[in-house]
Amino acid sequence: MLKEYKSIREVVGPLMLIENVKGVTYDELVEIEQANGEKRRGKVLEVNGDKALVQLFEGSQGLKISTAKAKFLGRGLELGVSMDMLGRVFSGMGDAIDGGPAIIPEKRMDINGQPINPYARDYPNEFIQTGISAIDGLNTLVRGQKLPVFSASGLPHAELAAQIARQAKVLSGDSQFAVVFAAMGITFEEADFFISDFKKTGAIERTVLFINLANDPAIERISTPRMALTAAEYLAFEKDMQVLVIMTDFTNYAEALRETSAARKEVPGRRGYPGYLYTNLATIYERAGRIRGKKGSITQIPILTMPEDDKTHPIPDLTGYITEGQIILSRELYKKGYNPPIDVMPSLSRLKDKGIGKGKTREDHSNTMNQLFACYSRGKEAKELASILGESALTDIDKLYAEFAAEFEKEYISQGFTTNRSIEETLDLGWKLLRILPRSELKRVDDEYLDKYYDKKD
Repeated sequence: MLKEYKSIREVVGPLMLIENVKGVTYDELVEIEQANGEKRRGKVLEVNGDKALVQLFEGSQGLKISTAKAKFLGRGLELGVSMDMLGRVFSGMGDAIDGGPAIIPEKRMDINGQPINPYARDYPNEFIQTGISAIDGLNTLVRGQKLPVFSASGLPHAELAAQIARQAKVLSGDSQFAVVFAAMGITFEEADFFISDFKKTGAIERTVLFINLANDPAIERISTPRMALTAAEYLAFEKDMQVLVIMTDFTNYAEALRETSAARKEVPGRRGYPGYLYTNLATIYERAGRIRGKKGSITQIPILTMPEDDKTHPIPDLTGYITEGQIILSRELYKKGYNPPIDVMPSLSRLKDKGIGKGKTREDHSNTMNQLFACYSRGKEAKELASILGESALTDIDKLYAEFAAEFEKEYISQGFTTNRSIEETLDLGWKLLRILPRSELKRVDDEYLDKYYDKKD
């Protein structure tokens, strides 16, 4: 029998203090019922003796504490899961918001998940094709990896996220692929863009969407990625699906965390964020991976906007520590009209070598990737030199490198948000660009691949 308490003493913003409680645990769900029957939910943030500090999900506006009753439910926040979730849109609290019927759950799962035993983890080693050359060819995404996108205000990360969700697939055809999409603190226009884009392209059929709008409570923003990952764990580890989890925008998530921390009067850390921001982000990012003996996997692409374009800001800085690389968007490329504006030089996928090569992509992938990086780097240097000293200061070979860099940005990086390139098309395009340079300059490619691909005429 669940015990009810009428000892609500104080409400400050979304926080509520309840006294004379017994047997209450951290993160336990609380139901607040008013005299008129209206119910609100919250969760226990802190227990001190017989006092419990509760955070309300819906806020405290209009709440009468003199007549309200609090009931502790004896469980944490859970998500009802079933295969019927595919193709549906949910709120950050896991309620269906697409006008369809409520999900009849196969089971209920705690949204905080179960930690994966490090010994049970399997190494990520299988290529995921996103259809985007700058990722597939140079910063390859591997099944079970967590690869964040570092964007900035005004850059088209929403379009990039929608493109990846639409196009991503595992090349081994026997695997079922699903996308779990979580949006935190976005505007109604952005939410409408994602939903209508997925419906228009048919990607909605294999997608589960969790949408938290900017005017929804901050506490719901904190639960949104955990809801999404719980759905992903069900699909991956119980239904043997390959799941790609795309989460945007982690800057909004961290702001919500800072807001709730300030409401609790906690001592702030760097830039006002709570000192536990690192561990909090780790509890989300570390839910990616593969488990030995299970066919399914969870691959994560968290997206965040760097405040003031600053890579050293706590959110991208801490994210970079936990994840396996980063894809960085460039304001300079965006101003030139190149989309997606991925800056390939500072971008990095630490696991790319595990997912490429013979039997995974193509035998020449590693060589061409290294050669493209080297040529683009030298080409950018040549262009900078020309802008300072004039083109007449360049040697003939430097001019070829400058031409290569310009064509590389125009053709390889800038493919638009609707072009879906196979890995073969991406690799062939790389060879086409490398033919701008004489064969003697391609020192990072083995002779057997030069014979097979460089001398081949399109």
